[in-house]
Amino acid sequence: MAFELTKKQVVAEIIRCGKDTNYFINNFCRISHPLEGTIPFDLYDFQEDLIDKFNEHRFSVINKARQLGISTTAAAYICWLMLFHRDKNILVVATKLGTAANLVKKVKFMMKSLPDWMMIAKITTDNKNSFELANGSQIKASSTSGDAGRSEALTLLVIDEAAHIEGLEELWAGLYPTLSTGGRCIALSSPNGVGNWFHKVYTEAEEGKNDFHPITLLWHLHPDRDDEWFHKETRNMSRRLIAQELECSFNFSGETLVHGEDLERIQKGLCDPKYKTGHDRNFWIWEQYEEGKNYALVADVARGDGKDFSAFQVFETDTMTQVAEYQGKPTLDVYSEMIFESSREFGFCLTIVENNSIGMTVLDKLRDKRHPNLYYSTKHSHSFVDRYEVDSVSNAIPGITMSSKTRPLIIAKFEEFIRTKLIKINSTRLANEMKTFIWNNGRAEAMRSYNDDLVIACAIACWVRDIALVVNKRELQYKHAMIGSLSIGKKDFHTKIPGQKGYNINPMSKLRKQQQEAQNFAWLFKE
Repeated sequence: MAFELTKKQVVAEIIRCGKDTNYFINNFCRISHPLEGTIPFDLYDFQEDLIDKFNEHRFSVINKARQLGISTTAAAYICWLMLFHRDKNILVVATKLGTAANLVKKVKFMMKSLPDWMMIAKITTDNKNSFELANGSQIKASSTSGDAGRSEALTLLVIDEAAHIEGLEELWAGLYPTLSTGGRCIALSSPNGVGNWFHKVYTEAEEGKNDFHPITLLWHLHPDRDDEWFHKETRNMSRRLIAQELECSFNFSGETLVHGEDLERIQKGLCDPKYKTGHDRNFWIWEQYEEGKNYALVADVARGDGKDFSAFQVFETDTMTQVAEYQGKPTLDVYSEMIFESSREFGFCLTIVENNSIGMTVLDKLRDKRHPNLYYSTKHSHSFVDRYEVDSVSNAIPGITMSSKTRPLIIAKFEEFIRTKLIKINSTRLANEMKTFIWNNGRAEAMRSYNDDLVIACAIACWVRDIALVVNKRELQYKHAMIGSLSIGKKDFHTKIPGQKGYNINPMSKLRKQQQEAQNFAWLFKE
């Protein structure tokens, strides 16, 4: 039976709602259910805890499973914040405007579903992607493109599906100053691999390296879900999708070229270099040169726009163990000299340089210095050319070409070496690049705003590994053949140098002695 509250009761309810967010949501907020229509929003225990954390922490980053009602919970919190506080400026951003607008729509629906007496601030401006209350509080949806909210001070910034927003680092750099006056931020998303802004912020929050409070919400927190539900739900889902949508796993959720299990295994095997040297101390060395071992140096040359790095890898090719690595932004002269000297440190090992436009400049400098062991390939077929046959092959060029034909093969070989455990990686820099090396519309490349120079150099090393072994074995065969052709005679040689073994004062004396002996016994042969 319906009844009306007295004025005193209304005032008491409004005061209580203003002080207790969860009470307001549980008793007055309504949501639109796809099957049941408009229903009360009865918070689950984990949702109430989440609301409390919103109030306790200025910055929250939420790694969540899907269909837990977290976006709806955030919308209810925003509804309370706008209604009971003056001049609150709230911005919701997402990859697509429609995604951000959907959250704003939820806030508006809750606001319009409140009892009339609860609407202490009426909606004065009502647009598709924004609305404003009479108390000055307002909310607006925006995509991540353009200058979203950069010119205005924000009370609350909500970043929806943060792990799926490309270039969020740049956006955050522009939005963070708008929160400097005490503004708050809620970043929520299901995971999407590692290396992106959401992953970095969350992991750093766990380590206490930023101001965000980390929150993980797994699928089983929902009271209506059990193991039976999980098995039924995941029956036709891929391992990656399960990790992303339900298990909140960063390593297993992304579209990375290298599988999450392999990334975890590699991470456990990383170690600090024994030496950090070079003019910028960016030349890392794990193992020094050992006689009898085969090595290969692979160099990737920066484009020259200042955004990427020049890098090279050194591998012991028999075991494919990473022994040295460089990453920096030296001039071409310095970089060429570094390649030459590093190659010499490892026995003038086979040196492979990507022969793009700038790479050819480096190769020319290495040839001017008469580098004895450069990698050569044919111009059009990209086949390997033995350096002893370079002069006889008309279309032979120094270096390796990363073309539309060779790149997929090189990347595939790299993935194969990782998957089959044929390579030993030591570098944290390389491992971090592997975390952000993803499939993007069928092409393996670095995430936006990330680099892949170390990965590419490593991939090329895997590609030429067998060739490198053949070349180095042939080198050894040539050396063995040369050494084998030298023989030591037991017979002394005559010399005219006094004091040397084989010196004879008169080399003809022995012949004369033999002639005299022959005359002494000549009578034996008389007829």
